[in-house]
Amino acid sequence: MKNAIISLLTISVVSISSVVSAQTSNKENDVRKAVQSFYDAFNTHGFGKAAEFTSDDWNHINPFGGRTRGRSATVGDLNRVHSTFLKGVSDTVDEMDVRFADSNVAVVTVVSRVGAYVTPDGKRHENERHIRTFVVVRRNGRWLIMHDQNTIVES
Repeated sequence: MKNAIISLLTISVVSISSVVSAQTSNKENDVRKAVQSFYDAFNTHGFGKAAEFTSDDWNHINPFGGRTRGRSATVGDLNRVHSTFLKGVSDTVDEMDVRFADSNVAVVTVVSRVGAYVTPDGKRHENERHIRTFVVVRRNGRWLIMHDQNTIVES
């Protein structure tokens, strides 16, 4: 009897931890999907579907220190730079780390490699590493980027 109870308890603990692990894994995958959607938009130079992966109050800080507030303004800014000096430039994710601040907030750190481009001041950037931090929030059952900050990593 004692062995049966221990076996039943062991099975229950393993089952519960599997369910929790699966939920965490699904949650992390959903967060990663939101962030990957940003990179997909970057690489296709089209942010027309930004409402699917960003919040209305999205804040964007570019690698040169400029800050844009709100999805509409941010998309406008991104469309402008992607139709000029970032036209045709790719940004490839090397690493993505997801940490949960609580059940509805994730902080995602991405290290990526950006193709060559020339900024309006004439400075050429080649094969740069960037590190970007995203704050991703769950609102109405969807994971959305609420904030991102991009920094050029000096080699």
